[in-house]
Amino acid sequence: MSQNVVLSTIDDRGVATVTLNRPGVLNAYDERLIDELARTLHGLGEDRRVRVVILRGEGTHFQAGADLDCLRRLASATPEQNFAFSLRTTETMRRLNAFPRPTVALVQGACYGGGVGLVACCDVAIATEAASFALTEVRWGVIPAPIVPQLCAAMGVRSLRRYALSGERFTARTAERIGLVHEVCPEGGLDAAAAPIIDALLQSAPDAAGESKLLLLEQAGLQLSQQQVRALALQAAAKRASLEAAEGLQSFQDKRKPSWYPSG
Repeated sequence: MSQNVVLSTIDDRGVATVTLNRPGVLNAYDERLIDELARTLHGLGEDRRVRVVILRGEGTHFQAGADLDCLRRLASATPEQNFAFSLRTTETMRRLNAFPRPTVALVQGACYGGGVGLVACCDVAIATEAASFALTEVRWGVIPAPIVPQLCAAMGVRSLRRYALSGERFTARTAERIGLVHEVCPEGGLDAAAAPIIDALLQSAPDAAGESKLLLLEQAGLQLSQQQVRALALQAAAKRASLEAAEGLQSFQDKRKPSWYPSG
């Protein structure tokens, strides 16, 4: 059997570490990673031992968005298969965002596309000084529908209107300034930076913390209904099946500017 693409451990304090484990492709997500992450989150959510969840990426990068091979498969998939993948992705993001215990993202290296969404879905985020962020979907002719509610809450609409429309990369310091991450630490310093935050979270009463989080999400409008989830998934799937998305993916593969970029 092939190696798991999502790893999970729980220490004796109740701190669970979830590791995205596809370092050869910068932990890019595909159908299998999304499904394993959903199952892992469900299992940890049901485990009363778990007090805090740490989300991180194996290797030198956190998560670099969608896997190109996955996008190629979806380009030739049926509308039903395309929608099903978008629905699973949107549901997984909702599950992480509403996880019943505190969550902490530890970010190094590349954090692009869906990786930014994962960070936005966590309660606390720490990045290394050299971490790099981007919402690259528009460069490929697609939209970040599954993560837009969480991005609006984490980055603010004003910042999102710049970075989600331009696809520009931005630094960890910019991510800190706009609210996407809470702290920036030196390279190799993620665990040291996270330690006092984890200790503080462990001092919080488990049920009170969980109920406070639920209340915060409800008041912020981030407890998405099934109807909202389906609508977001439908938008993502429809755009991924468009001619513009086909050109975006092909131009990336060809290492050329897309047709919509002015040649003059």
